[in-house]
Amino acid sequence: MRNLTQDLADEAATLQAGTQFSNYLRPGCIVFLHGDLGAGKTTFVRGILQGLGYSGKVKSPTYTLVEPYTFTDFVLYHFDLYRFTDEEEWEAAGFREYFNAHDVCLVEWPEKAEHVLPKADFEIKIDIVTAGRKLQIMAMTAAADSYMGKADTE
Repeated sequence: MRNLTQDLADEAATLQAGTQFSNYLRPGCIVFLHGDLGAGKTTFVRGILQGLGYSGKVKSPTYTLVEPYTFTDFVLYHFDLYRFTDEEEWEAAGFREYFNAHDVCLVEWPEKAEHVLPKADFEIKIDIVTAGRKLQIMAMTAAADSYMGKADTE
C-alpha cells in the first residue's frame, strides 16, 4: 500500500495538500483524520473541499458532529467526533447510513468510535512539528492504493 509523507510549512501548505488529496477521492471513500487539537485537520478538509470546487465557508463540525457538502457525483460528509464520549452515540445519531458506496466520509477523531466505524480507505495523520506540520497519507485498502496510483499518473 502507498504511504506518502510531506512536510507542511504553514496553513497555505496544508490547504494545498488537501487540494491535492482531493484527486484521490471517489464515491464510497472513507477517510480518517488523526492529529492533536490544532494540528490542521479541518484546514486539510477545507483544502479537499476547495480541490473539489467548493467555494463556500467550511466550518468545523465540532458541535453539529457532521457537515454535508453536496457535489454532482456524491455528498461529502465531514464528521468531527471529538465530543463523543461513548460509541453508542454513533448508533443513536444514525450516522451509519452516511457510510455507503455513493458518498464520501471524512472523519476527524475516528478513535472516538473506532469499534463501530467501517474500515477507512485512507488514514491521514497530521503531526505538529517544530517547523510546521508533518502530513502522512496512508492507503488502507486496495481501492485507495489504486486511486492514488491513478491520480499520480494523471
